Amino acid sequence: MILGIDTATSAIAVALGDDGRVLDRAARIDARGHSEHLAPLIADLLQRNGIAPADVTAIAVGTGPGPFTGLRVGMVTALTMGHALCIPVHGVCSLDVLAAQAARSEGELLVATDARRKEVYWARYAVSSGRLRRLTEPAVDAPADLPAEVRGLPTVGRGPVLYPDLLPLGTPGVLDVDAGVLVTVAAQRIADGVEMPVEPLYLRRPDALTTAERAAR
Repeated sequence: MILGIDTATSAIAVALGDDGRVLDRAARIDARGHSEHLAPLIADLLQRNGIAPADVTAIAVGTGPGPFTGLRVGMVTALTMGHALCIPVHGVCSLDVLAAQAARSEGELLVATDARRKEVYWARYAVSSGRLRRLTEPAVDAPADLPAEVRGLPTVGRGPVLYPDLLPLGTPGVLDVDAGVLVTVAAQRIADGVEMPVEPLYLRRPDALTTAERAAR
């Protein structure tokens, strides 16, 4: 029984999966309300499926990249639950999940999510023989600064919605992470013996700094 959690995009997303099947999922669109909505979403998801926290055997959490505060809420929640329940926590790049949501045909695609500051978090992918492969490491840039050949790829995530003149829309409707797909990706990687460290992909410093950090700049 895998609990999936992702807070790297505008969606606070949770899901339950068992033996490779997605049992249920829930999401709340609120780019700044992760700390408010995540715990109630998890509690409601477990309750309506008759699942006690002790029944969960693993947690999969999106590791971003994403805005600092929202991403931290999801990862801290996952790690805290994993510690309390004595179960493993597996990290999955959130851009990989979005790519999996859109991988319906052969070829290349771009995943670009909202990084604020007029930038996007992005990575390039290829689908070949039904298998998805990431071609570049996750990065953060202004859309206009992406290589021309990358900007021309069909794009999923909120990037093409925010910057339609720069990024061509790929699979319609793939805007935010679907935690059900996160669970499916994690389950396959667990079965394949892939290591999935829980390491956040912040890619840049947080907007909010401590007094000491501001003084040191």
